[in-house]
Amino acid sequence: MISPIVTRLTNVMGGCPVFAGTRVPVQTLLDYLEAGDGIDEFLAGFPSVSREQVIAFLEDAKDRVVAAAT
Repeated sequence: MISPIVTRLTNVMGGCPVFAGTRVPVQTLLDYLEAGDGIDEFLAGFPSVSREQVIAFLEDAKDRVVAAAT
């Protein structure tokens, strides 16, 4: 069974999508990247998120964009 990358529960951060097992919104990662910060800076600020979670999230997002474009 594959673990979820992102969860969305009404009792965790008001239901916004967060990295599974954390209270860190995925939007926070996107904000860091948009500001020009790298994954290492994000991970330093949010140690409850693993590098593997970030990479899996970005890979999934990439796959969804590519699939939607075809």
